[in-house]
Amino acid sequence: MPETIAGITIPDSDLVRETTMLVQRAADESLFNHSRRVFLFGMLKSAARGVEVDPELAYVGALFHDLGLTDEYRRKGQRFEIDGAAAAQGFLRDHGRSEEEARNVWLAIALHTTPEIPHHLAPEVAIVTLGVETDVLGLDLDQITEEDRAAVVAAHPRPDFKNQILRAFYHGMADRPETTFGTMNDDVLAHFDADFRRENFVQIIQDNAWPE
Repeated sequence: MPETIAGITIPDSDLVRETTMLVQRAADESLFNHSRRVFLFGMLKSAARGVEVDPELAYVGALFHDLGLTDEYRRKGQRFEIDGAAAAQGFLRDHGRSEEEARNVWLAIALHTTPEIPHHLAPEVAIVTLGVETDVLGLDLDQITEEDRAAVVAAHPRPDFKNQILRAFYHGMADRPETTFGTMNDDVLAHFDADFRRENFVQIIQDNAWPE
């Protein structure tokens, strides 16, 4: 029987069940619960906007979006967002989804820390950012009823979540600081590491090899 939380039904399909098992194996409880909340909050906000979203694609995007922070899926030479995006894209291809569908989920994950842009793309792209902005940043919480918020958090609790997610970010990026250039992720490294020095965009322009 399909599971329903805050009026949102978790798709009862092999794709969704395999997604759940994969992420439960790779991520700790805090990250798993966060990812499920991202799906639920994203679906609630999309519904409130009258936007239809493929629930399976939304689920894969939400559940895979932070896999790049886990030991199993993190790759040192690229942004953590791309780690999860690549894993989701391959997973969807292996499960018979189209190239366009897999690419939209890649974009959803790769861009989920890039403000504004996802909201101008396909609903399956925007939904991950909607959910992340709700659960991590607390943006537009008033667009979700107190009853629905309570139902989501009852199903997927968030004890000490603010500190938990910050530590997860740091763990996933501390050994690849160069990948945080031009993103909000360098704020996390600066918070935990007093010796971290951000790249300066203006200085890069002024000091590069062009004579003028």
